[in-house]
Amino acid sequence: MQLYLPKPIKRTKLRTLLGKKYYRTKRYLHWYFYTNSFAKELQTQKKLPFLVKNHQSMLLRPLMGVDMKLQEQKITNLKLATDKMNGLIIKPNQTFSFWFLVGKPTKRRGFLEGLVLEKGKAAVGVGGGLCQLANLLHWILLHSPLEITERWRHSYDVFPDARRKVPFGSGATVAYNYIDLQFKNTTSQDFQLNFEINKTHLKGELLTTIDLKEKYEIKENKHFFRQEDWGGYSRHNELERILTDKETKQEIFREIIAQNHALLMYEPFISNP
Repeated sequence: MQLYLPKPIKRTKLRTLLGKKYYRTKRYLHWYFYTNSFAKELQTQKKLPFLVKNHQSMLLRPLMGVDMKLQEQKITNLKLATDKMNGLIIKPNQTFSFWFLVGKPTKRRGFLEGLVLEKGKAAVGVGGGLCQLANLLHWILLHSPLEITERWRHSYDVFPDARRKVPFGSGATVAYNYIDLQFKNTTSQDFQLNFEINKTHLKGELLTTIDLKEKYEIKENKHFFRQEDWGGYSRHNELERILTDKETKQEIFREIIAQNHALLMYEPFISNP
């Protein structure tokens, strides 16, 4: 496992702007030429019969130095985004793309300002908060046979753990449109995504047409903090996926699916008073 993280490189605003334009244009071209390969069909009236995995996350979580109004406005953003993928059917050989479905989050489309992360710091941006949906989606996908073809991990750990229910590094970050979350249905059966937002939680589930014979479990290994030579702190871990037979309870195989390394934006060794 990688132990050393170099000090972050500071890029100019022009370099950042040109980079975004290049990668966004590249993504638009890919969508244009391969549009038929992406899942688009929404089936909201009928759910597929078998549950693969469900999960929920809190909508409002107090974060140090963050205006709660941004989290409240995030709920509007999440509702607009889930409307675009609620009931989505992913057929064999089809690809799911977060941004292909959600589209560009703009004020004109009803998106509000929310919390976004820029270079490891909390900032304000239209459409902020959609990473919560990407995190939930990625955690569900890890418990399925669907193949994750694009996932970007968070380079920074901005806030200390607070009521965290999943291992560090099990989420996914998204930024329109060049940092996407994509997965492909490489099986022979259909899958369906469904979402619900109530007063306290964002809920999601993955359903399918034929009950799976296998069960997926995610285990965290080698979790530790470290101070780098240049003075900053970093956090590391390893995620392992274990596949077992539902009927016999016997292990089929296990694999390392991610090695996470992130720079901390807080002091990790302060005791809780």
